[in-house]
Amino acid sequence: MSSSLSAFIQEVVTNPAYSDYLAILKGARNGFVTGVKIRLPHALVMSVLFGRGDWQTRARGILRATRQHATTLAKFVTIYKSLLLLLRKARGGKQSNPDSLIAGLIGAYAVFRERTSVNEQIVLYVVARVVASFLPRAGPPSATPGIVKPQPADPLYYTVFATIMMGSSMWLFENRGETIQRGLFNSMVYMYHDSDKWKDLKTLLWHNT
Repeated sequence: MSSSLSAFIQEVVTNPAYSDYLAILKGARNGFVTGVKIRLPHALVMSVLFGRGDWQTRARGILRATRQHATTLAKFVTIYKSLLLLLRKARGGKQSNPDSLIAGLIGAYAVFRERTSVNEQIVLYVVARVVASFLPRAGPPSATPGIVKPQPADPLYYTVFATIMMGSSMWLFENRGETIQRGLFNSMVYMYHDSDKWKDLKTLLWHNT
């Protein structure tokens, strides 16, 4: 890369006039990276433990799931940050409180409306955190203006929440298994039902019958 081109790129990157648009680009990049970091190890472990077919087929499945997860997050971040920018410009440069909800709803409809295994897993992951966010916190919010520090849930409320959620999940598994997400259901079958079956030491320690 020539020095003149490097200087031009550096000028663009550091120019405040382009910061909003570059933030969208970086957001897409960070969304993609996050998707890879989350999905790649998960898909690899699931393929080794539960995958079917030869290793070439499993490798293609790992790459496909990783690419889908990464591109899904990248698309959502791009749409969300772009809409926030449009709403802010429409208000003369001021961000309003409902903007994040509006941008989030539109972005979610555009990206997550189709039910795929990856989309469903992302949504269920987020649902758990949204529900848990309503638990009272163990400590007060950060006293420093403009700085948000996540606080853990109050221990008592967390204990009640965890007990009810985990107990309910076991009842659903044993009585209404068809309502549970496929990945969770398969894991629960592996842990709670397949562990009742063996025919020798090998299958007791390593394999299902």
